[in-house]
Amino acid sequence: MNIRTHCQRFAQMSAGLALVWVSVATAAPKVYVANETDGTVSVIATDTRQTVRTITVGAGAHNVQATADGQRVWVTNNGTAPADAAHAGHQGMPGAAHAAMAAPGEVWAIDTATDTVVGKVPVGQHPAHVVASPDGRWVYVTNGGDNTVSVVDAAAMKVVATIATGAFPHGIRLSPDGRQAYVANLKGGTVSVIDTASRQAVAHISVGRGPAQAGFTGDGRLAFVSLSQEDRVAVIDPKTRELVRKVPVGNGPIQLFATPDSQRLLVANQGSRKNPGRTVSVIDLTSFKVTASIPTGRGAHGVVVDADGRQAYVTNLYDHTVTVIDLVAHKPVATVPVGAGPNGISVTP
Repeated sequence: MNIRTHCQRFAQMSAGLALVWVSVATAAPKVYVANETDGTVSVIATDTRQTVRTITVGAGAHNVQATADGQRVWVTNNGTAPADAAHAGHQGMPGAAHAAMAAPGEVWAIDTATDTVVGKVPVGQHPAHVVASPDGRWVYVTNGGDNTVSVVDAAAMKVVATIATGAFPHGIRLSPDGRQAYVANLKGGTVSVIDTASRQAVAHISVGRGPAQAGFTGDGRLAFVSLSQEDRVAVIDPKTRELVRKVPVGNGPIQLFATPDSQRLLVANQGSRKNPGRTVSVIDLTSFKVTASIPTGRGAHGVVVDADGRQAYVTNLYDHTVTVIDLVAHKPVATVPVGAGPNGISVTP
C-alpha cells in the first residue's frame, strides 16, 4: 500500500468515526414515564414525539428519575407484589391510581443506552418518589408506608441509610447543590428538610393540607410544595425554611417543576376521577400569579421541563397519554399514547 492510499483510507476511517461521535453526541433526549396500572415504563423519543419502547418493571411503577448524566433512570415499584395492588390508591390524594403495598417495595435501575433493567434494590413500604444526587452516587426514595426515606448506594445497589420523616412521605426533590432534600409528607401537612451529609431530618415545615410534591428553582432561591387538598402551591424560602406565601392553582395539584431559568413554575392539576383536572398552571415567579392555564388530557399528574426550557411533558393519568407543551407559545403541540395509568415522568439531559 502506498502512502497516498494509506492516507485516503485513514481519512475515510476518521470521517466515519467522527460521524459516529456526532451521532452519539447529538442523540435526542428521551422521556421516561412510569405507568402504574400496567407496571411498565414508556420511553418517548423527543425528536419524533413517539413511544419507542416499553420496559416491563415491577407492579405499580410509580415514579421515575433520570440521573444528571442521563446514563441511568430509577423507577419505584412494588417489586413482586400482586399486579392488582396498583389499583388501591393513595389515601388523601384525590383520584390517584397509586399502589398500596403490604410488603417492602423496590427501586429499579434502567440503563438508558440499552433501555434495560440493570439493578433492583429493596427499599421500604409503599415507595413513592425517587431522586438522585447531582453526581449520581446516591439515590433517595420516599417510603409512604413506613414514614422514611431510603438512601441507596447506586454503585453497590443497596440501602445504606434510612431516614425518618413526617407522615406518609411522597414527593421529594434535592436542592440544586444536593445538600438538602425536601420531602412532602402527604398526611402530615409538612415538608421534612433532610441534610444529605448527616442523613437526618433537620427541620419540619408546616405547609398545609395534602402536600404532594416538592421542588426548587434552579438557582436555589425558592422551594415549593403542591397542596393537593387546598388547590394551592406553598412557596418556601430555603434560607429561613419559612412558608412565605400560597398561590391558588387548579383542582388537585400534584407534581410541579420550575423552568431552567427559574422564572416560571409549572403545576399539573390532576383533579379527581369524577372531576378530572385538564390543565397545567403556569406561575410567574416574580409576581407569584398564574399567568397561563395550558390544556392537557384528563388527570394531569406528572410534569417535567426539558433542559433548554422550551418543552414540558405532562402525564395524563386517566387518558393514558403524555401531553407535549411548547413553553414559548404556551400551548400543547402533541399527545403521545403511553401505558396505563401514567404517573411519574422524567427527561434525560
